[in-house]
Amino acid sequence: MFVKRGETLPTRSKMLSWNQMMEITGMGRTKVMEILEIGWIEPAKTNEQEYLFRLEDVYRMKKLNRICADLEVTTVGGSIIVDLLERIERLEQQVEELSRR
Repeated sequence: MFVKRGETLPTRSKMLSWNQMMEITGMGRTKVMEILEIGWIEPAKTNEQEYLFRLEDVYRMKKLNRICADLEVTTVGGSIIVDLLERIERLEQQVEELSRR
């Protein structure tokens, strides 16, 4: 495929399909459906009602999967832990910004 002068290539999507997300996270369909059912992540949907996941969602899901496995907690428990860790990270960033002022 050749690009003519003045034309641009389409930008790479920052969204991942269901299959891409499962491949990257190593999660099974049941686990992903459980996460969606509790509303912990809210992926976009295509016109065909297929899920599209943000890269941030995939990162969070990998973290959730690791915490659930390492600490032997449920998906709900793991999601609470990930949420708390993210909140701590945001607060630490705010403290760092304030201390620089």
